Amino acid sequence: MSEESPSETPIHVQVGHYQIRRKIGEGGMGVVYEGWDERLGRAVAIKTVREASKSGDARSRLWREARSLARVSHPGICQIFDVIEDDKDLFLVLELLEGQSLAHRITSGPIIPPEVVSIERQILEALEALHHLKIVHRDLKPSNVFLTPHCVKLLDFGLARSTIPRLAVDADQTASALTAPGLIVGTPQYMAPEQASGGVVGPAVDIFAAGCILYEMLIGRRAFNGASWVNVLYEVLHHDPPLLSGSREIEALDHVLRPAIAKRPEDRYSTAREMLDAVSAVSLSGSTAQAAQVRTVIRLIALPFRLLKRDEETDFLAYSLPDAISSSLSGIDSVIVRSSLLAARFEGPVDLKQIATEAEVDAILTGSVMRVGDRIRLTCQLVEVPSATMIWSETVISSMQDLFKIQDEVSERVVHSLMLPLSERERHIIRRDVPANATGYEYYLRANQIAATRTLENMRLARDLYLQCLDEDPDYAPAWARLGRVNRFLEKFGEEPDQNLKRADEAFRKAFALNPDLAIAHNLFTQIECDQGCAPQAMVRLLGRARFRRNDPDLFAGLVQACRYSDELEASVAAHHRARHLDPNLVTSVAHTYFLLGDYQRTLECYGTKRGFYLDCAALAVLGDKQTALARLREREQAGGATGSVRAIMQSLRAYLEGNFEECLSAIEVGEPLTRKDSESLYYTARHLAQINEQERALKILSSVIDSGFLCGSAMSRDPWLASLRSLPDYPQLVQRADQRRRQAHASFLEAGGPQLLPIT
Repeated sequence: MSEESPSETPIHVQVGHYQIRRKIGEGGMGVVYEGWDERLGRAVAIKTVREASKSGDARSRLWREARSLARVSHPGICQIFDVIEDDKDLFLVLELLEGQSLAHRITSGPIIPPEVVSIERQILEALEALHHLKIVHRDLKPSNVFLTPHCVKLLDFGLARSTIPRLAVDADQTASALTAPGLIVGTPQYMAPEQASGGVVGPAVDIFAAGCILYEMLIGRRAFNGASWVNVLYEVLHHDPPLLSGSREIEALDHVLRPAIAKRPEDRYSTAREMLDAVSAVSLSGSTAQAAQVRTVIRLIALPFRLLKRDEETDFLAYSLPDAISSSLSGIDSVIVRSSLLAARFEGPVDLKQIATEAEVDAILTGSVMRVGDRIRLTCQLVEVPSATMIWSETVISSMQDLFKIQDEVSERVVHSLMLPLSERERHIIRRDVPANATGYEYYLRANQIAATRTLENMRLARDLYLQCLDEDPDYAPAWARLGRVNRFLEKFGEEPDQNLKRADEAFRKAFALNPDLAIAHNLFTQIECDQGCAPQAMVRLLGRARFRRNDPDLFAGLVQACRYSDELEASVAAHHRARHLDPNLVTSVAHTYFLLGDYQRTLECYGTKRGFYLDCAALAVLGDKQTALARLREREQAGGATGSVRAIMQSLRAYLEGNFEECLSAIEVGEPLTRKDSESLYYTARHLAQINEQERALKILSSVIDSGFLCGSAMSRDPWLASLRSLPDYPQLVQRADQRRRQAHASFLEAGGPQLLPIT
């Protein structure tokens, strides 16, 4: 239907009152000619399907396309003028289009975001018109999207089907056969999983294809590819394409397309209009002068190494070496390294395809370690998934004295093998933190292994090992940062809260003094700053890093808390979405944000019960399901596990729900010394006090919460459990004080570029 690849050889064939002049297009299914309508004096496109004269199926396909097109009147759909039967041949007469297919346009490389948005919008507008008429295209792909000088047109409706039963079946029932469960039709690279598996399809398959097209326009290559149909379909069913980065616009469009290519139809946009609204909401710079510097972001996981022979002296390397390699690579913005906590779940026999699916990664680092005399033999493999293609493999034999050199060498080989682009800053980061001696580094690795399982006893042991490491090498910044995290844990869960908070703060500040750009220090220090009343400063610091560290999920997880404490609740949710976009397995504190927003159902969805302590029960109580909340609290109290201020606030809520106000107040008083530095827990405590008619005490605690930097003014205005306080004369002034501090924090948020760095959807 185009003049993209015209034949110079003229053809003089008469079909009815149409003269066929030349062939202008040819595909696997049929041929398109330029023709002339002698009655109306206009150029047309004439299409026929191969074997139409011999095959009933091919003939039915052409009739199905004709009838689908005849039902639609939309500028984004190629118009049909006529159907001609000439002996046994069947021809469609269509509007003749000038321009090129989107597939041809993509061959010249990625398309700039403003043009991408324009094309995608028009595709979705056409899909909306089709779906409104209960028509599903089923074969949407770049070669079936045509770019004219004036608009975008969808082509080739040979596989289209109606979802209206009486229109879904042709006279010969061929249409029914094409949609029967178990029969796969379409183009593999653009098939939705339910289509690829032969299931019943609906409009969601076109949404999926639109997402694939959006990805391909941005990067210049297909979202799903492979050496065979089998490989392509496996990727469609089980894998997601790498994330896209390079600019805020690219990130926003990548965020938009992910729901479109979700594996389950119910997780996709419910309509083409919903996806169209999401595309339209992307803020564009307006510049069309330069192509987008789009790049893929590799998602990597380093699995625990296999121990070929148990040995007490070296067993710790199985966890600690891949963890150290992960930490080394985490400073590179073009790679997202999955956490060692997630990697530990895959310890044991390795099923690479399963790991690729569950961890949502593009590459897996595996290895084995064995002690041979006084030497260590480490064998590593870097594998691309889900194809299970070996990228690199190497065996390193070294002494315990060269552990850091082993880590450094493996990290460099990973960077080289994945062809990761490094800035000068990133090259400097990788080589900056070098331990002074092997003994100190061994203490550090052993401490990391123990701290991976977060119990009070383990954290005490890890603290001692970090201190031994720092005795050997007081200038090793990563050890200071991890010591700060351990001290923060000990403070949080009830062991010398004042002393450990001070120690944690000192450890982090020492790490910053040694390496101001240390990612782990920046990401972990946020909790300390928030507890010290410096949440706006933490927010600004992390926003500053977010300008050049766009693909660090832990950074955005930190912003979830810093923004919440600064009463930037929508920004906190936006930070959560960015963090989870980068790492779907990452747990953030956004459940607390949703609680402050009064969205208690979302609180439950995000909090979960596997690691649950208090917040889900508080949300259930507000929603009126007090029995479930009470049952969970009793079960958790009997099981133990919660310590310090968390245990106290759980007990107070349980006692309140039982109607025992005296015990509720007693639990609050027991926990008060442990909660002094935890302003968020104090806020929850004030809610309990308000419910048991201790209004003055609740008001006093809320005042201290605001003074300590937890700017909860908007939550105070909406929280139903604080309703009894709103009639008190001092309450409006308290809210006003919180709002005044919030305005100051908001000014800092704006100055730091928060709305651009955390676009609120």
